[in-house]
Amino acid sequence: MSVLTFETMGTVVSLRGATPEAASAVRAVFAGYDHRYSLWDPASVLSRIAAGSLRLSDAPTAVRDVYALALSWRDRTGGAFTPHRPDGVIDLSGVVKALAIRDAGEVLDTGTDAWMLSAGGDVLVRGTHRPDEPWSVGVVDPGRRDTVVGVVRLGGSRRAVATSGTAERGEHIWRRSAPVFVQATVVADDVLTADVLATAVVAGDEDDLRRLTADGDVDVLAFTADGLVWATPGAAPWVSSALGPGAVPVAGPLEQPPMGRAQLGVDPSSRASSAS
Repeated sequence: MSVLTFETMGTVVSLRGATPEAASAVRAVFAGYDHRYSLWDPASVLSRIAAGSLRLSDAPTAVRDVYALALSWRDRTGGAFTPHRPDGVIDLSGVVKALAIRDAGEVLDTGTDAWMLSAGGDVLVRGTHRPDEPWSVGVVDPGRRDTVVGVVRLGGSRRAVATSGTAERGEHIWRRSAPVFVQATVVADDVLTADVLATAVVAGDEDDLRRLTADGDVDVLAFTADGLVWATPGAAPWVSSALGPGAVPVAGPLEQPPMGRAQLGVDPSSRASSAS
């Protein structure tokens, strides 16, 4: 299966199972989001709002809708996720990449039955890697980036994985308290939910993790700085999974569950040995 890559939004997008024409359409989707929301581009709508040359109320409806969506996630996460930087600037990077992946996925869905789209720690899939072989995503040890400690297999309604961590995506993680989790991977039905909750887990604490996973709609693996792994019941088996031939390593682990999760005591050395 061919792999096409391109750079956008400060990261690398990797696309498997798409034609060159579909890849061009996907690239256009990402370029559109980057053009509107990049704070690195002084001409973008969001940069103009940050600079004070454009009022939010005068921004295009699409931009105001994305901001409203980010605010709704702030409320749903109890403030663990926020679209506001500490200096007050509106930063929508915590949602726009996932939205670009979602929209690109809708484009891909119209032309092929099996594909994988990966961008900066977020993965969205459709179908299977091969007949009877699901798409697999490796879980990387946050202390040893070249070590895989588990594997997630995507299928059915579980199409999305997102990883957030202080080393990988700290630009839109603004903590409210002392750091507890250094990396989290979330598996969900949709990539926006996975992405936002992964960020919220790393930005929050153990109480936030329990609350965010209380409804059981996501699976989470979260790593603490002292080597503990927090896992929802559905995520615990990932830690001991063997990496399959269709796996694609991702820079980050899976996210956390609530009351029913298993707390696994794993120090950095034993984590490395668990990835066989």
